[in-house]
Amino acid sequence: MLLLGIDIGTSSVKVSVVTADSGEVVASAQFPDAESPIISLQPGWAEQSPDMWWEQTQQAMQRCHAKSGYNAADIKAIGIAYQMHGLVLVDARQQVLRNSIIWCDSRAVPYGDAAFDAIGSDRSLSRLLNSPGNFTAAKLAWVKENEPGVYQQIDKVMLPGDYIAMKLTGEITTSVSALSEGVFYDFQEDDLSQDVLDFFGFDNRLIPEVKSVFSDHGRVSAEVAAQLGLTAGIPVAYKAGDQPNNALSLGVMEPGEVAATAGTSGVIYGVSDQLSYDPQSRINTFAHVNYEQQGDKRLGVLLCINGTGSLNRWAKNLLGTQLSYQQMNELAEQAPEGSAGLRILPFGNGAERMLGNKLVGVHMHHIDLNLHESSHVFRAVQEGIACAFRYGLDIMRSNGMTPTVIRAGKANLFLSRLFAQTFVNAIGVPVELYNNDGSVGAALGAGLGAGLFASPTEAFRGIRRLEVIEPQPNHGFEKIYQEWKILLEKQLEADEAIEAV
Repeated sequence: MLLLGIDIGTSSVKVSVVTADSGEVVASAQFPDAESPIISLQPGWAEQSPDMWWEQTQQAMQRCHAKSGYNAADIKAIGIAYQMHGLVLVDARQQVLRNSIIWCDSRAVPYGDAAFDAIGSDRSLSRLLNSPGNFTAAKLAWVKENEPGVYQQIDKVMLPGDYIAMKLTGEITTSVSALSEGVFYDFQEDDLSQDVLDFFGFDNRLIPEVKSVFSDHGRVSAEVAAQLGLTAGIPVAYKAGDQPNNALSLGVMEPGEVAATAGTSGVIYGVSDQLSYDPQSRINTFAHVNYEQQGDKRLGVLLCINGTGSLNRWAKNLLGTQLSYQQMNELAEQAPEGSAGLRILPFGNGAERMLGNKLVGVHMHHIDLNLHESSHVFRAVQEGIACAFRYGLDIMRSNGMTPTVIRAGKANLFLSRLFAQTFVNAIGVPVELYNNDGSVGAALGAGLGAGLFASPTEAFRGIRRLEVIEPQPNHGFEKIYQEWKILLEKQLEADEAIEAV
């Protein structure tokens, strides 16, 4: 018996097929080979086409099927992981009305701030566990005011994973976890937030049917099954945002357990059983995949840094077009710790929540034209990202999240030995690296949703810890971080002074 997982990323879509019995990956494929474009019509805007995601999903699935080793007819359930917070709008014919306003888009911040002020900070934080910020609800408010013709045609509001499930099944559903990541959910009432709906003037009918993360979200239609070599009627049995899905994949399910990723964005994600929040909403709390309305409250506390892999890609496009990422990493290792004084603030991919939803941008400090080469830049990029993680983790620590170990998949920036060690030195916490993959996690999540596993422990029994990275003794990174932090604080002060002019 086989399970299929789909991971809808910002850069590409990845599909994996795994065996239900052992969790073994029998085939994986992604599409496209190059990184997907982000449409930015104005500074701070970021959009992608949902139709592009669907085309990429089909292409990745066909690539996967083309590999030998399994019969697609043996696939019995599908799971979906997806980039969080994106706004997808469809009409009554399930046609997309506009491009998706994705997670790193900043245009809706004033709308979220207005809601926060009107609802009241105490009520917002105690009930939503967040400021509406630039999350999905605020993005919908932007469409309502700026594109009223589009808004009037909306039948349902979705997140990216809901859209792919709709294309597979014709059904539109959501979950408490998804609603919370869009800041549509009131944790005190354990229901839709009437405060948010009333302030923005949203009709309840725009919200899809709410189901458990692990449940039947629709059955693959005969037409799609014929196109993709699947069996008609198999369920989409799991849908979750990429960060809750990553945590599930790493066995991060109970209070105190913590996961990290360093892909297009960088995330530290810890599980709590408390309805807690950061008074400044610099970190965010959402319902985890195992949140139960009538049972255990499992919350995911999320720190997000927008500009991690995106900055690394930018540096590659600028200085390393002929290099692979592995070659970039090898060059970075040739530069000394501290990059010969070069410091980089890695904040050029939209409003940064941990910096108060400010558009800070990327800044390079202390460039020496006679000294610094591409190797210094590549290392400074990775060191700057590690410093940003440390800055964010200190915010999490001030809110009671104090991890003694962090789990991460050996993927993306964690493939760099330099970055992994620098990250650990910066935060002072060991990191366990696993054979983790978001599409595999989604596949095994589908097995849970279809009732093929008794527990997540059983589903993920095949996960393997590859290595443990400990902080190096006598490393010099604390001084580097403190210098970096001073530069960040000065930049934030300068930006405030400019705004006041």
